[in-house]
Amino acid sequence: MFADITLPIPFDSFTYLVPPDLEARVMRGCRVVVPLGKNKIYTGVVLSTHNNAPQGVEIKAIMEVLDERPVVNEQQFTFWQWIANYYLCPLGDVMKAGLPGAMKPTDEKALKASSRKRKAIKSDLSPSAWAGQLSPLSPAQQKAFDEIEVSFLDKNVTLLHGVTSSGKTEIYIHLIDKCLQQGKQVLYLLPEIALTTQITERLRCIFGDKMGVYHSKFTDGQRLEVYQRQASDQPYQLILGVRSSIFLPFQSLGLVIVDEEHEQSYKQQEPAPRYHARNAAIMLAQMFKAKTLLGTATPSFEVYHWARKKLYGYVQLTQRYRNMQLPTIEVVDTKEAKRKRLMKGAFSPRLIEVMKNALERKEQIILFQNRRGFSSFIECKTCGWVPRCPHCDVTLTLHKKTSTMTCHYCGYTTRIPERCPACEESKFVDIGTGTEKVEEQIAQLFEGATTLRMDLDTATTRAQFERIISDFSTHKADILVGTQMVTKGLDFDRVSVVGILDADTMLNLPDFRSYERTFQTLSQVAGRAGRNNTAGHVILQTRSADSDIIRQITQNDYWQMFCTQMEERQMFKYPPFVRLIYVYLRHKDNELLEHLADDMGTRLRAVFGDRVLGPDSPPVGRIHSLYIRKIMLKIERRASIEKVRQHLLAIQQQMQTMPIAKNLNIYYDVDPL
Repeated sequence: MFADITLPIPFDSFTYLVPPDLEARVMRGCRVVVPLGKNKIYTGVVLSTHNNAPQGVEIKAIMEVLDERPVVNEQQFTFWQWIANYYLCPLGDVMKAGLPGAMKPTDEKALKASSRKRKAIKSDLSPSAWAGQLSPLSPAQQKAFDEIEVSFLDKNVTLLHGVTSSGKTEIYIHLIDKCLQQGKQVLYLLPEIALTTQITERLRCIFGDKMGVYHSKFTDGQRLEVYQRQASDQPYQLILGVRSSIFLPFQSLGLVIVDEEHEQSYKQQEPAPRYHARNAAIMLAQMFKAKTLLGTATPSFEVYHWARKKLYGYVQLTQRYRNMQLPTIEVVDTKEAKRKRLMKGAFSPRLIEVMKNALERKEQIILFQNRRGFSSFIECKTCGWVPRCPHCDVTLTLHKKTSTMTCHYCGYTTRIPERCPACEESKFVDIGTGTEKVEEQIAQLFEGATTLRMDLDTATTRAQFERIISDFSTHKADILVGTQMVTKGLDFDRVSVVGILDADTMLNLPDFRSYERTFQTLSQVAGRAGRNNTAGHVILQTRSADSDIIRQITQNDYWQMFCTQMEERQMFKYPPFVRLIYVYLRHKDNELLEHLADDMGTRLRAVFGDRVLGPDSPPVGRIHSLYIRKIMLKIERRASIEKVRQHLLAIQQQMQTMPIAKNLNIYYDVDPL
């Protein structure tokens, strides 16, 4: 007896011999321990058993069976295979993403620890009663709720387009309640771990222990417990989590809610599988014949396009909860202010005035700066030398509090030099402004004001996330300064002022989505102001005060922006009118990579013609000491993704059989962001 087994490495499967004493226990969906190579041990999942002995290779035997019954169900296998096929990656990569770390130990020590965790899982899995009652919907919310119900009669996917602070979450709660009363499960997806802190308590008050929470900031043991309960006979009925939650073993999924569906955080970038959790969740729901609700104040162009085409249902919610007014957005021209030398660091005189008034009224302020660290880099005042990462083609970001410079791509860190290595001078100037510098400037400008900072430097753990949000919610700080973390659906009653310190950093990115993303991000962060009875005031600082996108943001004119951008995308063949696939090639030898990338581009053009653009170097052309080339494919929507996949994998195989391409790494990003 033999078994095909997928391992958490970039291959589909390997075949192993099943020892006679294990034959009764080896079944599809169970985990097994197997050897690989000379001295490696992996935990894999059984895909199938058979009696077909592989020819011409040495067959190793399964060492141990870890489960008495399958831990991966048939729906998961179907979903895993779809992810692998659509996103052009090996099944092993999907398995690695799909199981918690504690379920795939790779050495004897980890195996023993995993065994202890399995035994420590609580045996009492009986669900508790409801913990609380539902707050009634407002007339506007009830109307939207009813329209969603009608839409679900003939549409599997519906977009809820509701302005910020319109009470979309309350509508979600009522939909969840109805679905759970029908005995179905619900998956509620959020884009960021930070958001789960606020929403968890709100949902726990209503649904009690029927709800499980799942995300990467939990310990291995906590994630293992949630996974095992989902695979048991009495699973959680409601799962609240981030993108990895789509891999949990659901049994009777009835509804998927994707909140803030436009968020880039739903897209997995590294490592593979590079899936988009929103799109994958829609497919997961279809496998269960469940419904999907996509909610946002600023829809992604793709989703809004499909809603306009009637492929998705569409429900609009234009009224803020309790008739609160949308915040006033005031544009400040920093180009003019800098010319007159009126700026004080990142702050214009008008922003300083508005902030001082808010602080006097004991109100709170959120400041958005989309760059962490103290400054982008330092530069020698004498010769212009700039420290760069030795492994990546980027400058090192200055982190003043730790006296270090760090690469935000590979993590390389070094101390700030006392003297310039090029000219031996000791005077440096810092270029650019990050959240750390903003925090320092606040202390100088607003004496006595207390500040919290939320970015990837201050909120690296679940406890840190929760402490920052809790402290700001309870007014232990007057000002919250942060990166995009502060834009994502956080709800603070006493925030009356939002300052957008530099809107231009996003506008000037070389990306066809830059205007869409700028509108979404700035509209979302503006929506953090005035969420109770306090009138909201947003100061938007920009050097492009007269641009169309700034006018559209201030007027909340999504429709005009959408129409303008869609005309350009249709003309130049960009999503949603075509499907994009990026082909990446990586190698440590830049000249050889250039040759191999040109070769692959030629082979791709022989099949796909003028749908192929490139190869060229991405904005960061070297990461982790590997040089990178990118080839873009623009594929018509009507084209078969399976045929595209077959062609791409065939060309990849041709490339990697060449002796000079021995260490060439080729991978794909389907529907890139």
